[in-house]
Amino acid sequence: MERNITIKTGYANAKIYKCDSCPRQDCYKSYGSGKEDNPICDRCGSQMRLERHISFVDCPGHEALMATMLNGVSIMDGALLVVASNQQEKAIEQQKKMKEWFRGTVAEDAKIVPIVAQLKYNIDVVNEYIVKNIPIPERDFVSPPYMRIIRSFDVNKPGFEVDDIKGTVAGGTLLRGVLKLNQLVEVRPGLVVKDERGNFLKCTPLYSRIVSLLAEGNELQFAVPGGLIGVGTTLDPALTRGDKLVGQVVGDVGSLPDVYAQLEVYYHMTKGSAEKKGVSKLSKNDIVMLNIVSKATEARVVAVRTSMVKLLLITSPVCTNIGDKVAISQRVEKHKPRCLIAWGEITAGIPLDIEPCPFSS
Repeated sequence: MERNITIKTGYANAKIYKCDSCPRQDCYKSYGSGKEDNPICDRCGSQMRLERHISFVDCPGHEALMATMLNGVSIMDGALLVVASNQQEKAIEQQKKMKEWFRGTVAEDAKIVPIVAQLKYNIDVVNEYIVKNIPIPERDFVSPPYMRIIRSFDVNKPGFEVDDIKGTVAGGTLLRGVLKLNQLVEVRPGLVVKDERGNFLKCTPLYSRIVSLLAEGNELQFAVPGGLIGVGTTLDPALTRGDKLVGQVVGDVGSLPDVYAQLEVYYHMTKGSAEKKGVSKLSKNDIVMLNIVSKATEARVVAVRTSMVKLLLITSPVCTNIGDKVAISQRVEKHKPRCLIAWGEITAGIPLDIEPCPFSS
């Protein structure tokens, strides 16, 4: 593993502004999310206009961290591929490789922008590209809230008094609906019970009141879809510290999807890594890694029929919707990282029993 690389998913917020009085090269500027919505341009003194309030998800690019990368990608609306090019010859070589990688994909015509982040060279070009080329998805504010967790934290420091201990903070993105302070929410799957053979028997969701909502350092009264938020809860940090909640789902009590221990997936082999590794199909008893939205779990292939595969989840069940996308990775060579070999769509599943909510909202 290399030094100074991203290990866990990180995130930060930013605002992009446009100054209509400045020339194109200097009219797009970016600041932290705490900046006011209509600040004064530091170049010409005119009032700037807020174009986008965005969140960045920093995902690892190393192949050994493929599962973490796919978890982060699952909540994105757009992507920026950042490649280090510290020498001129290397930069030209990397540009040629990137064009080859993108050929035949949706990113085939994507712009390649050379930047020097420390000196802010061409950052205005990147800002303009984000505003003009990454569309804002249509948001659903009416449906029951549905939030995917990509990080969970214990914010208590060693030595805290019992009366000062705070509950878990869950970080992620709200895909639909609205979350409000003091709202009663459910976290699925929650706690999972297995039998003596390791088979999943049932799950007990976790329940909490929302005690805080944060977007970076900004306190919120309510949260809407788009961007990354931190949700303060009353959950015991012992149950959730160290990212134990990653891949779980937050929403109104009783409104969340089923929790599945077995899935049927219609899949397609990838044309890149699968072909290079000589993998042409999945086989019975193969052990694979599934990335389902922000959840990563191992599974065993129990049946294969043409492009349909039945998968028995091993490490943890998953709360998901029929129709959700799945990325499938497999360790093709011993002592080597898993490589992405297939992708697919969930068509059916066997749900687990879920303990009913012990109290009403």
